Amino acid sequence: MLLRKVSQSSALCGTILRGTPVLSGGQRHAGAVVAVQNARFYASQAAEAVLEKPAAVGTDAATKVEKKTVAAESKSFAVSIFKGQIQTAQVFPYPKALNDEQEQFLRELVGPVGKFFEEVNDPAKNDALEKVEDHTMEGLKEMGAFGLQVPADLGGLGLSNTQYARLVEIVGSHDLGVGITLGAHQSIGFKGILLFGNPAQKEKYLPKLATGEHVAAFCLTEPASGSDAASIKTTAVQSPCGQYFTLNGSKIWISNGGLAEIFTVFAKTPMKDPKTGEMKDKISAFIVERSFGGVTHGPPEKKMGIKASNTAEVYFDNVRVPADCVLGEVGGGFKVAMNILNNGRFGMAAALSGTMKGVITKAVDHAANRTQFGSKIHNYGAIQEKIARMTMLQYVTEAMAYMISGNMDSGATEFQIEAAISKIFASEAAWTVTDECIQVMGGMGFMKDSGVERVMRDLRIFRIFEGTNDILRLFVALNGFQNAGNQLKSLQKALKNPIGNAGLLAGEITKRAKRKAGLSTGLTLQGTVHPELAQSGELTIKAIEQFGAVVEELLIKHGKKIIDEQFVLKRVADSAIDLYAMVVVLSRASRSLSQGSPSAQHEKMLCETWCIEAHDRVMRDIKALRSSESRQLFKNMRAISTAVVENGGVVSPHPLGF
Repeated sequence: MLLRKVSQSSALCGTILRGTPVLSGGQRHAGAVVAVQNARFYASQAAEAVLEKPAAVGTDAATKVEKKTVAAESKSFAVSIFKGQIQTAQVFPYPKALNDEQEQFLRELVGPVGKFFEEVNDPAKNDALEKVEDHTMEGLKEMGAFGLQVPADLGGLGLSNTQYARLVEIVGSHDLGVGITLGAHQSIGFKGILLFGNPAQKEKYLPKLATGEHVAAFCLTEPASGSDAASIKTTAVQSPCGQYFTLNGSKIWISNGGLAEIFTVFAKTPMKDPKTGEMKDKISAFIVERSFGGVTHGPPEKKMGIKASNTAEVYFDNVRVPADCVLGEVGGGFKVAMNILNNGRFGMAAALSGTMKGVITKAVDHAANRTQFGSKIHNYGAIQEKIARMTMLQYVTEAMAYMISGNMDSGATEFQIEAAISKIFASEAAWTVTDECIQVMGGMGFMKDSGVERVMRDLRIFRIFEGTNDILRLFVALNGFQNAGNQLKSLQKALKNPIGNAGLLAGEITKRAKRKAGLSTGLTLQGTVHPELAQSGELTIKAIEQFGAVVEELLIKHGKKIIDEQFVLKRVADSAIDLYAMVVVLSRASRSLSQGSPSAQHEKMLCETWCIEAHDRVMRDIKALRSSESRQLFKNMRAISTAVVENGGVVSPHPLGF
């Protein structure tokens, strides 16, 4: 029990999963499915905003204020930049989310968890065996790793999001494969019970899930449906007596599919439309026990990476599921799935910041000891630039992770865009950093014994699952457009009473005239960022002002058809990602400078360098969004792709003619 008490940090393993819930296709596609649906949902809402129709955001927080404008209510920084504004409540000062007791408990956990992964877990062995070794699994269960965020009174550790993030960071630095096993279990497997379960469901299932006696899995993806959740074929038909549902169908690429006793399953349920009286299929979520009977699974899948996790197809044959096993409301399964995934994305940034720390250490060790041409290679500019850029990417990712976890722990309800941004940024940054680590190490990095090639294989899935980065970019852009559209809608209403709204309209007209002339609209971070970072703050402000202007121009130009402009949406999302990265490093570095941290001047350099380059990228993207030449490039790329697809491959003949 002492090991469980202190080693509760072991539970950390599960942490990584929380940030990266699904490794398996089931979960991977589950993320993609929900993200696609989110993207379509937000797209339609953005369109409605432009057309002056009521808009909703599809989240609990938004639902509570659906009749109020998002412009007046939102505290999200990411939401505000799409309107050319700055909302600093959730980004300044950098959050301190732990009280003294939480910090002390976390400090007691970090050491034992790190020691467990260094001395007990063998990532290379897990990878070779394509399973987590039995003694490792048992050790994790004893430490409480299977119930990191389950309330203490139900047998878990009851960790906050920030505590969870710190532990998952340790897991990410050692073994992403183990993390997926734990994450598929708690980050998505039983997360629905935590978020939507009623008291009876929580008391029945969570204690055994928290100890690892029962393992959980998340079942959404099917053979015939990937990103289109509405096309799932699995059905759950309610009995005439209403006491149970009969579940039939199959799910593919399910993490923990061959290990789980408890499944969160999504299926179509026939429901009567209250308006038309017609029967329509809607998605519902169910808690399904293997012991119900009729639940079987296929052999483990062979994968590129994250091999230690079990991934299998799961079959449901006339499974009788009691009606009290419905999660949430019948027909409310999409909401359940979306919230499960939105709730855990920040953990991926935390886990992958740990991964990056680990590979940076390997690269630095090699660079400091490798001599070529009479000098250690770390003295050469080419290597120095690589190490500097690797370090900046890790710093930004870590800043995002703990900014978002801190926001969540302080009660923030609007963090969907920020969480999606952190997932995109972290997964791409980790891939780049690991690739550059191999380059710095040269042939040594390419060798299996270095351990970096395993990390590279494991990382590839992170840009795919929990919503592919391509889909999440649409999510970020369209969600932002929706909120900007709401602002335009409010201005349109104000125009109907120009005398009564003269002050508001005059201010908006002046702001747009200044933007057009390239002048400041009055936004400032002065007094918010540390004085030594004033120049970086000004660059951020200039970029936000121009970003807000181009978003408005695009909304006016495309209206509801913006949903179809994916070349445009990608560049809008890229700019939003850079802007959020700029502000989180400004906040983090400002705190270090204000506190006189020993690393403050180093962090100042990281911040200044990042902001200069990010500002330039944003301005290039904005220029491209306004350029007729870019529009021609988009047309060219569309035509090239169409020709290649129609030809079944490259169109151009071989230069030799055969």
